[in-house]
Order: sequence, then structure tokens, then C-alpha cells
Amino acid sequence: QVQLAESGGGLVQAGDSLELSCAVSGRAFSSYAMYWFRQAPGKKRDIVAAISHSGGSTFYAGFVKGRFTISRDNAKNTVYLQMNSLKPEDTAVYYCAADTQYVVRESGYAYWGQGTQVTVSS
Repeated sequence: QVQLAESGGGLVQAGDSLELSCAVSGRAFSSYAMYWFRQAPGKKRDIVAAISHSGGSTFYAGFVKGRFTISRDNAKNTVYLQMNSLKPEDTAVYYCAADTQYVVRESGYAYWGQGTQVTVSS
């Protein structure tokens, strides 16, 4: 059983930075491509960023490109999302997901975390 646990969310002001972490347990971390999603109240869940198994390939949604950075540490079984220049519209619950395939899509990933709340005040 693969388990994902997000951490690092919180309340920040516009322009601040925040780093989210997602720790993965249960199987070889390097077997999984990793994804970050977010869901704001009343809105659908959107993909934010993705990173391949080795970290050699990444993807960013247009609304975070240049501000967010996804990375992974395979020795620590952890994927990160560094979020800079945060805006109020970044307010959402952020989820990490894992899948053996590196395919960017809106849903259908094998494993999900419980989410961590990020709130950006203006």
C-alpha cells in the first residue's frame, strides 16, 4: 500500500513563499512519477505540476509557470513544491499524487494524499 502525506501548507500573505512537501511510503519512491494538484472551493481539481521518476522531466500549468518549482529527492522519498510570489488566487487545497506512469492528465492517478490547505491573503 502506497501512502502519501502532504505538509507545509498554511496562511501567508500575497507575495510570500511557501514550500509544500509530500512524503511517500510503501514502495520504491523512484517507481513513481509525482504530481501536484490543487482545488479551490467550488472549483474542479487542477493539475499544478508534475515530475518524472528521475526528476529529469517536469511540467507546469500555465498559471504557475515561473513562480512554482517541483522537485524530488528520491533518497528521502519526498516531492516538493516551492511556491513563490503567491497570489490570493493560489488559495486552495493542494494534493500530491503518484503513478507509475508519467502522463499529464486531469485525473486517474493511482495514489493520492489527503491534501494541505494553502491560504493566501491579499
